[in-house]
Amino acid sequence: MTKNENNFSINQSPPVEDLGGLNFSVLFLGTGTSTGVPEIGCSCAVCQSADTKDKRLRASILLCSKNETVLIDCGPDFREQMLTHHVNQLDAILLTHEHYDHISGLDDVRPLGNMNLYAQERVLQAVKNNMPYSFRQYDISLKVPKLALHTIDNEPFSVGNFTFQPIQLMHLNLLVLGFRTENFAYLTDFNAISEQEFEKLHDLDILVIDALRIKPHPSHNTLEQALNFIQKINPRRAYLTHISHGMGLHQEVQQTLPENVFLAYDGLKIQIY
Repeated sequence: MTKNENNFSINQSPPVEDLGGLNFSVLFLGTGTSTGVPEIGCSCAVCQSADTKDKRLRASILLCSKNETVLIDCGPDFREQMLTHHVNQLDAILLTHEHYDHISGLDDVRPLGNMNLYAQERVLQAVKNNMPYSFRQYDISLKVPKLALHTIDNEPFSVGNFTFQPIQLMHLNLLVLGFRTENFAYLTDFNAISEQEFEKLHDLDILVIDALRIKPHPSHNTLEQALNFIQKINPRRAYLTHISHGMGLHQEVQQTLPENVFLAYDGLKIQIY
């Protein structure tokens, strides 16, 4: 495998061994941290960069199979992300946790009709508290988000042809969920995982993992921590996400990474066979 990142562009991805499972694509709608990149009022080199790969909306991905379209996390840039990528239909939304940068776009789900929402009970309660108008009896003609709530814990669950295994992670003192489906796993907003949960991450082809910045942070992986997790999990390829301007310039950081590790960027699309 070469270090040419063009091999992983939005329209092209190196083949992954066909394991006889579900074929689907992963579209990175956003790869930034809670403030996005550029950050308001910042004059650092990253925030002033003209490189589009240094422009990061809040973290979210879209999984698309032949029959289903599933969103993981729905932050404040949801509307822009849907319009940019011409997404007109969603079958379900999975939430990793209740922080604002992961749930605040839910009101903009309204034009997409009835929506299945999957999350921990605590997270669903936060959604109810934030959007009480969506759970009252109104005239059917009123345009409010129509959310069907599905509680998940640590057991596998299905959305159409997708089967998701939740992965319990610690975001400082908050229990958050990552998700594995087939040979793909998405782990964001964490910096600790138990050995029991780690066992669920064997034999991955593709891992997407939180990597906030270079300097230490109390609730997110640093670049070094993320690379240590990647080395331990040993996926065929890994992509870093939930990135802040403290990571550095995309092109410069990319040159320092192992050959199977890549900084994800907004609009990157990979195919999983």
